[in-house]
Amino acid sequence: MSAATTRSRTPDRLCAEAVDLARSAAEEAAAPGVVGEHVAVVSEGDRVVTHLFECKEMGYRGWRWAVTVARASRSKLVTLDETVLLPGPDSLQAPEWVPWSDRLRPGDMGPGDLLPTEAEDLRLEPGYSGEDAPPPNSAVPDAVTPGALAELVEAEDAEETDLGAAPADEGAPLSVRGTIAAVAEELGMRRARVLSRYGLHIAADRWDEAFGAKTPMAQAAPAPCVSCGFLLPLAGSLRQAFGVCANEFSPADGRVVSLAYGCGGHSEAAVMPTPPRPAPHVLDELGADAFPLGSAEN
Repeated sequence: MSAATTRSRTPDRLCAEAVDLARSAAEEAAAPGVVGEHVAVVSEGDRVVTHLFECKEMGYRGWRWAVTVARASRSKLVTLDETVLLPGPDSLQAPEWVPWSDRLRPGDMGPGDLLPTEAEDLRLEPGYSGEDAPPPNSAVPDAVTPGALAELVEAEDAEETDLGAAPADEGAPLSVRGTIAAVAEELGMRRARVLSRYGLHIAADRWDEAFGAKTPMAQAAPAPCVSCGFLLPLAGSLRQAFGVCANEFSPADGRVVSLAYGCGGHSEAAVMPTPPRPAPHVLDELGADAFPLGSAEN
């Protein structure tokens, strides 16, 4: 340990003795009568000391007035550095701030609330690769490259524009052919981002946990949802495992349910055979038989 470190941990004598200077500074900064007893002296460095005073102001229980004093090297004059109100070890403080993205829980959103999605959200991925490039699953032949397709679009656009500029009495078409992106947007197929595989998996896990085969309702159901007439299958890959319940009397009405889920509102519950009742035990081990204590003559 160096000598400088040792000196910084030991409060300067002159600064430590300047309690009256520190108290007057705290009383000047605070309201009258709220500066309490002198609590402690903390060494902040060479010839720098902080005096702590009890705070008696209502609403600041456990807080302390901290007054820092210092003096120059080879000088006996102690000067005021700063005065501030700081929380103590047992003070009442507001809870640590948590970002809204960590505080948000399902069901917290209300009418008019906006939930911005991060640009690097793992649940989403780009919905298209270019402004006018066809989507990967489009019906455009593989032989047509994007460059050739763009040239074809420009040529057709120029042709339609020239025809549209002709007089109306000549019967020329007035419409102008849009780009692939504009057509896709008109058809509702041009989304900037779509659900990624990760987003698909976490959604499936969440739905299966809420309305899956392991829930108490499904365990007591007469049959799974896969055989229920109120089930509306989903589209795409989720069709193999999930659907939407359309039974207004079901606890999952309007919710995405697993095909293995079930409830008492199954469409065929009324015509299903009742489960057979087990036969009574041949030997009753729980009953008691009465035996007479004396003879019949007595």
